[in-house]
Amino acid sequence: MTDEQKKQYWLGFDLGGTKMLAQVFDRQFKPIGKARKKTKASLDADAGLNRVADTIRDALEDAKITAPELLGIGIGCPGPVDMDRGVVLDPPNLGWKNAKVRSMLEGEFSTRVAVLNDVDAGVFGEYRFGAGTGARTVVGVFPGTGIGGGCVYDGVILRGTVHSCMEIGHVQVDPKGPLCGCGRRGCLEAVASRLAIAANAAKAAYRGEAPKLLEIAGTDIADIRSGALAASVAGGDRVVKELVTEAARMIGIAVAGVVHLLAPDVIIIGGGLAESMPEIMVDVVAAEAKKRVMPAFKETFKVVAAKLGDDAGSLGAAAWAEKQFEPEPSMPRE
Repeated sequence: MTDEQKKQYWLGFDLGGTKMLAQVFDRQFKPIGKARKKTKASLDADAGLNRVADTIRDALEDAKITAPELLGIGIGCPGPVDMDRGVVLDPPNLGWKNAKVRSMLEGEFSTRVAVLNDVDAGVFGEYRFGAGTGARTVVGVFPGTGIGGGCVYDGVILRGTVHSCMEIGHVQVDPKGPLCGCGRRGCLEAVASRLAIAANAAKAAYRGEAPKLLEIAGTDIADIRSGALAASVAGGDRVVKELVTEAARMIGIAVAGVVHLLAPDVIIIGGGLAESMPEIMVDVVAAEAKKRVMPAFKETFKVVAAKLGDDAGSLGAAAWAEKQFEPEPSMPRE
């Protein structure tokens, strides 16, 4: 058997939010091994990439394969990405700048590497295997620490000449709003991300307006994650429900603008908030967007919850690597 014939597996890596996930897939995108670590935003690019490489090694060990058996690696990274050079440019929520992700990983594992934005990876995963299967144009909006966006048009990730695009989290929705991680005011993620909701919810808990949240998570923003917010709403904390609803409404406003620009047939809302509170995050976004689009657009799109959960990013990254490096993509997994 030649060295090329030994290559049978793709590795997908999702570097986003608070955790990183590496998964090894066979040619039919069935998972055969995985590894997780926490994402440490405090690390510089070199230390962060070493942590990525360690996670990949752990996933290879779990899958019981070696790097020479990889057909390639796809890695989704937060923030703007130069997809041609494989460089992460300047992510607002990660302390890296001009990180040479491709060259480092190619040198470490001697295989081809495709680098893309992490939400683009998640949307591509949903397009290939999840809630966007069969659609022509899919837009994804993923609220979390920030708010990421991605678009797949006719099977290809929408991008600019220099770098990735669809940074919907940095669309300005309130010129006098709070300061965003990007350094500007009133961005969508500054008012509607899970982190923004958690900050306001912590204040409400401190003031005694959210007793259930105070009981289960206290007032530390780091502890007020999607599950805690959902439990707070289910426990009757009216003010927290209002905060989540207002965030969804702001996302719906931004989505309406995207509908006018791109006319997507499917808009996917992903992330922990959508998983834990779809009746708010999906339904309110849909209602607000349909209220604000031109009449001709109202029935041309649907807003749905993501289907793949935490697997979307790693699956999408691996599938995008396949698309870049293999002329004939495999059939989607069953």
